Amino acid sequence: MLNTKTIKRFLSGSILSTFMLFSGCDMIEYHPYDLRIDGETHINATNIERIRKATQGKKEIKFIVISDTQRWYDETEDAVSFINQMEDIDFVLHTGDISDFGMKLEFVKQRDILNRLRVPYVSIIGNHDCLGTGPDVFHTIFGEDDFSFDAGDVHFICLNTNALEFDHSHEVPNLTFVGEDFKNLSSNSKKTVLAMHAGPFSDQFNGGVCYVLHKAMKQFPGFQFAVYGHGHHTSVDEFFKDGIIYYECTCAKNRGILRFTINDEGYNYEALEY
Repeated sequence: MLNTKTIKRFLSGSILSTFMLFSGCDMIEYHPYDLRIDGETHINATNIERIRKATQGKKEIKFIVISDTQRWYDETEDAVSFINQMEDIDFVLHTGDISDFGMKLEFVKQRDILNRLRVPYVSIIGNHDCLGTGPDVFHTIFGEDDFSFDAGDVHFICLNTNALEFDHSHEVPNLTFVGEDFKNLSSNSKKTVLAMHAGPFSDQFNGGVCYVLHKAMKQFPGFQFAVYGHGHHTSVDEFFKDGIIYYECTCAKNRGILRFTINDEGYNYEALEY
């Protein structure tokens, strides 16, 4: 039978061992939805400025679309290495689902992998990024749900289309933002690309708004095409039968990305595997 002194020594040793185990700050997360962010934040704003400066005056823009990297960290690292071998890419556009469960450590780990890209990148919010406190983490690390930027004479509009995650409590997609963006469009913008996470008529996209958004986009100069992710496969669709193509990018698990070139002759599209 254990006496009182033995029990006290056992408990003290257990407490000390537990303290030593968890005292390494990098070993555990205090809470899966902890909002204390270490490392780089506001990545989209920083990289948009880099893109603007690097492409100013360019007549040909080349960019990569990557999507749904979420839990596939090794595959994301391979994608970064693959993209870094391309010498003529201007930037990378991530169409969302950086995380799987909306947890901070997922965003941070993916951010640190994507930060190894030789070129700037921006990211759109995905439906998995909207889980838990995911939107708060996304806003801190990357930026707003809806944003736009210019690369050369091409205007990119990036929208949150995860209406299901907001139960119609927000305007998703944000047509007010689209209208304001159109009013403030630079005179240098000659072509337009739409980017989002969930594509038209998907489970996430508010179906009744698909036609309205597409019509609004056609007001923009030289609406070229749209890109999105979410479905975890590659597809090419002309949803509205008017010559505007919507390109879906597969997930990191399937090791696929898209490459686009836009110039005065039009644009070129390639689906690549790594």
